[in-house]
Amino acid sequence: MGNICRSPTAEGVFSAMLGAHDLLEVFDVDSAGTHAYHIGDAPDLRAQKAARERGVELKHLKARKVRPQDFEEFDYILVMDDDNHAIMYQACPDDHKHKIRHFLEYAPHLNQREVPDPYYGGAYGFERVLDMVEAASAGFIETLRREGVLTI
Repeated sequence: MGNICRSPTAEGVFSAMLGAHDLLEVFDVDSAGTHAYHIGDAPDLRAQKAARERGVELKHLKARKVRPQDFEEFDYILVMDDDNHAIMYQACPDDHKHKIRHFLEYAPHLNQREVPDPYYGGAYGFERVLDMVEAASAGFIETLRREGVLTI
């Protein structure tokens, strides 16, 4: 939504995993929100703290809103929940709609479709989001490997 909790956490975690495989240069990883609530802001301090405790730094990230060119520039557009999926699907040109997927599709063992927004919750919510995006990031990398997009 605002690009200060879930999506920058996912960007940071996925980028860290890519870095661990020496693949950071192969990808253009970015996160964006569907709303303009926090443009230019750093991620939520609670998200930063939780991520930092797992060795992932988020403080360099800045919130931005999805741009029309994102649908063309990116090969994968991964959303956190049904509301954001609907917003992105409506905004997306027809020939790029296939790129929009729920991030948790890459972590089917979690039996969840949505990453909950931790903004109004306590620290546990940010830890839960980290667990989910770590699982989805690993699953996404494995899917790309299995499909021949990556050779690791």
